[in-house]
Amino acid sequence: MSDSQPWTAAPSAAEHARSVLAASWSCAVTAEGGREEFVGAHTVAEDGRVTLEVPEDSALVAAAICAPRGEPSAVLEFADVAPVPVRSRIRARLWIAGWFVPGDGRLEFTTTRVVLRRPSGAVVVDLDEFAAAEPDPLATAEARLLTHLADCHPDAVERLTRLVDADSLHGAVRVQPLAVDRHGLTLRIERARAHGDVRLPFHAPADDVARLTERMHVLLTQASAASCPRALQRQRTDRDG
Repeated sequence: MSDSQPWTAAPSAAEHARSVLAASWSCAVTAEGGREEFVGAHTVAEDGRVTLEVPEDSALVAAAICAPRGEPSAVLEFADVAPVPVRSRIRARLWIAGWFVPGDGRLEFTTTRVVLRRPSGAVVVDLDEFAAAEPDPLATAEARLLTHLADCHPDAVERLTRLVDADSLHGAVRVQPLAVDRHGLTLRIERARAHGDVRLPFHAPADDVARLTERMHVLLTQASAASCPRALQRQRTDRDG
């Protein structure tokens, strides 16, 4: 995508859901046979269809064989966990309802309902939009990018707070990078007993790591030119040792 194409300041619910699905390494499956956790067992097709490879003795296999077709018989749950240690690390949860069809040593999932729950609330994602959406191009690299920013460039993170409204920084004791996507960077502002998030949008989409680097440089240049807010309080938070 060229930088001249139109874009929005935040991902749609369908794009966010597909990003959670693309980046998740594990999932929990609730079916008639109970609840099972699987790590590294699912794959995702271009249209968002999920396939699971599970042991033959898994209760899920029996549930898939015995379940009636045409009605939801299983729910897949994926958690979007912030890679940087912050309070309330679950950024979103994705639930996909439907049923499994056994085939060729794998379980192919037919989706009937998609629900994405974010801090702002839960939203039912249109199935056609979910199938057509693409995950954020930075989704699979986000964990590495954010941990590098937090661990190796804390000075840059603090400099970026110059772009945050002073009221949002009132009582802040720590600021950490919470999320990044092609549209912008989100900072988690922690106070002694509360927290909030602030989004810093990019001036143009970052469809790869090279463009992200340029977008971050622009934000840091803007921050350097901004007036410096009152320094973060250096008191310990409840969770700091």
